[in-house]
Amino acid sequence: MKLTWKTGILLLLVAVPVFLIAFLHQFGKNHFKLTTYFAKDIVEKVVDGKTVYDTTFHQVPPFRFTSSDNEIVTEKTTAGKIYVADFFFTTCPGICPIMSSQLRRVQEAFLDNPDILILSHTVDPETDSLPVLQAYAKRHKAIKDKWYFLRGDNDQIYELAQKGYYISALEDANETGTDRFVHSDKLILVDKDRHIRGFYNGTDEKEVDRLILEIKVLLSEYGDARD
Repeated sequence: MKLTWKTGILLLLVAVPVFLIAFLHQFGKNHFKLTTYFAKDIVEKVVDGKTVYDTTFHQVPPFRFTSSDNEIVTEKTTAGKIYVADFFFTTCPGICPIMSSQLRRVQEAFLDNPDILILSHTVDPETDSLPVLQAYAKRHKAIKDKWYFLRGDNDQIYELAQKGYYISALEDANETGTDRFVHSDKLILVDKDRHIRGFYNGTDEKEVDRLILEIKVLLSEYGDARD
């Protein structure tokens, strides 16, 4: 059969979309993997006669706090979940309201995915009573069992921040008022094994865009394509 130039163009128009669909199906999947932070040890072992090396990583230690809904929240609450952690206090005049507003974006991005949680820890539990935390949570439209506002003993909070997440959180006895509380502006991404997978500036919209994207990358590592 002799092909005219018109027939050739029609065949090309049909073939190109088919090729693109096949290409995207094959190569359009995510092949990236997020960094796992803070390697602790490298273990050498033999598997099927071959020497392999297995790296163990820092794990966020067990914790126990009370939520704004007067419920106990522990590491078991986050079992099998990916979560974002941060530290704040309700009377903070600077970065905290911005961080909370950005975390609301994270909540909205994964509204329908129960495997994504947010844990916000107050560094001023003396002021931030349960009613105060409840009001703050309501102000930022936090969804129950999705975004937790947590309080506990000062020492426990500061130790978790510094030794669990490797960020700053403390009370400076030399300062007064709201200036005496020091805490990081970082949002911390934690995977289902309580390994730290990322740090993000919680006051920077582009950094939070990156956090949302990298949560999706992490979900794909677990084979979850819902988001």
